Amino acid sequence: MAEKYPIPKFHFQVEWGGSKIGFTEVSGLDLEREVIEYRDGASVEYSKLKMPGLTNHSNITLKRGSFEKDNEFYTWWIANKLDTVERRDLIISLLNEDHEPVITWKVKNAWPSKIQPTDLKADDNSIAIESMEIVHEGLTIENG
Repeated sequence: MAEKYPIPKFHFQVEWGGSKIGFTEVSGLDLEREVIEYRDGASVEYSKLKMPGLTNHSNITLKRGSFEKDNEFYTWWIANKLDTVERRDLIISLLNEDHEPVITWKVKNAWPSKIQPTDLKADDNSIAIESMEIVHEGLTIENG
């Protein structure tokens, strides 16, 4: 039996451009490796050899509550145009009870590809949530 409990996923932080921003949800931290299949005609095996290929990274979605006069999402969005891309490195950390990183995802050369403002509904009293989808060029994971 394990002596420790698994890490809860609700205590985390996101850093970009030197500032820490509170988010309600972060998703899309997956890694996937393509499979290269190969078989030469003289092989005595009647199956293919499988090798690791290129790594694919999912887009990362960041969700947070909307705040009055907080335009940080939109400022980054506006900075990215056809001929100008403002890339940022992100650090996403899962924290322990002492607010120290336990698992850290380092995202390289990210930029926003989609922003979704909150939906509006007259008979709903929930919090206004906005989201940003970012693309990136690499993700590393550090434990401990």
